[in-house]
Amino acid sequence: MSVGLEHYVAVSGVIFGLGVAIALSKRNAIAVLMGVELMLNAVNLLLVAFARLGAAAKTNEAALAGHAFVIFVLTVAAAEAAVMLAMAVLVYRRRETVDLDRINLMRW
Repeated sequence: MSVGLEHYVAVSGVIFGLGVAIALSKRNAIAVLMGVELMLNAVNLLLVAFARLGAAAKTNEAALAGHAFVIFVLTVAAAEAAVMLAMAVLVYRRRETVDLDRINLMRW
């Protein structure tokens, strides 16, 4: 039995669902960030699988475009994580909590 595209889609769906569940259920800002990162990584897995195994990758150029898009998404995810962590540190210094229910940014 070989690993096909449907296996990658199933694993990516499970990881994405886990990321959504974490992002929506947690009150901690860092945990929400981890959920968002899981969702981005699930999408990256799916992009690589489609680029490698999908019907659009009949040529090397199409496969290379998929991998380049994954690199772009990883770069954006890293920048987003750095900005979010910096904001979490700033809010923690000011409010002494990263609990999203207790943070009221309109009142400093």
